[in-house]
Amino acid sequence: MNISSAIFDCSAPDLDSCPDESLPEFAFIGRSNVGKSSLLNMLAGEQGLARVSPTPGFTKMINVFTVNGNWRLVDLPGYGFAQGAKKDSDRFNEAVLDYLEHRANLCLVFALIESGLRPQEIDLQFVEWLVSNSVPFVLVFTKADKVPETVAQANIAAFMERIAAWFEQAPAVFTCSSETGQGRRELLGVIDEAMTAIQAEARQAMISPEGLQAPSPKPKETGKRRPDLNRPW
Repeated sequence: MNISSAIFDCSAPDLDSCPDESLPEFAFIGRSNVGKSSLLNMLAGEQGLARVSPTPGFTKMINVFTVNGNWRLVDLPGYGFAQGAKKDSDRFNEAVLDYLEHRANLCLVFALIESGLRPQEIDLQFVEWLVSNSVPFVLVFTKADKVPETVAQANIAAFMERIAAWFEQAPAVFTCSSETGQGRRELLGVIDEAMTAIQAEARQAMISPEGLQAPSPKPKETGKRRPDLNRPW
């Protein structure tokens, strides 16, 4: 996938403030200081797209960017940083939970884990929450350039062992580095594959079994609901 444009759309405090559901969305989230903003800039090829801060927990809003005019990249607030956090058992923004549970055009979540750390309970809890709420996701282990490959692979193996019992089939796993560009092609490939499936489904839906043009689809309902998991999102 080539990215020709990545344009800031809005910063939304909650789900109701997000843009309409006309475009597929790919959301990125992880523990505070996991390197999310740097990764997003690397993927988009624009260093200033997502603001990078030395302060953990800097991202407090749902930041939405339109890419290539036909899909959205969503930068979700990180979890696990105590300053300003709500005192709830999940320890991350209620608006994020609402978005992840009810955003009908959410295709996939990229759950970011720091490759240099042994499995962290808060990451495990978040992945367990994704599984229990049937939110589609892949795992992305960040900062691969910061530790020896053997250490990163050992940490990844330990993490996967901890979550193995939760799946019949484990989620896809990627490693990346915002410094070296490692993983960029693979992550964009995941998005490209999803977009190809969505576009194929849209073309098929426009043609009736008799080969005639189908009536224009009805406007999307605005009621919050989980997406049909048989769809590409």
